[in-house]
Amino acid sequence: MNRRTFALSLSLALAVGGCARVRSSKLNPFNWFGRSEPREQVALPAAPQDARNLVGEVVSMAVEPLPTGAIVRATGRTPTQGWWNAELVAQPVTENGLLVLEFRILPPVTRTDVNLPQSREVTAALSLSQRKLENVREIVVQGQSNARSSRR
Repeated sequence: MNRRTFALSLSLALAVGGCARVRSSKLNPFNWFGRSEPREQVALPAAPQDARNLVGEVVSMAVEPLPTGAIVRATGRTPTQGWWNAELVAQPVTENGLLVLEFRILPPVTRTDVNLPQSREVTAALSLSQRKLENVREIVVQGQSNARSSRR
């Protein structure tokens, strides 16, 4: 009886120990992208194809893994209230695996108040497939005054 218990305990310990290695490895999709951090802005094409403005400031950014890829979610702060039609516009992936997402938004139609910073925050998200993420090593969300990035 002791031999069986010992063998069962040993195999269970080895199986659980193996899980820790997979959890922290690059094979686990939840480890693909880390927390966002401030980054220098990326040079954009001279003539943007989108007529909307870049958001004033990118406050936060997160890459959330999905079974089919990932969702990039960013929060930006505008100079006044009332900005609308926010969207993360993807640029082509560079040879170095850099994917730049421009945080584009339209200004208010009428004059609006400035008020508290929290009341001027706008969130936008973009779903990326695994195929799109194959060659991506870093994702950058860029605003008018700053950018945030997340790396693999």
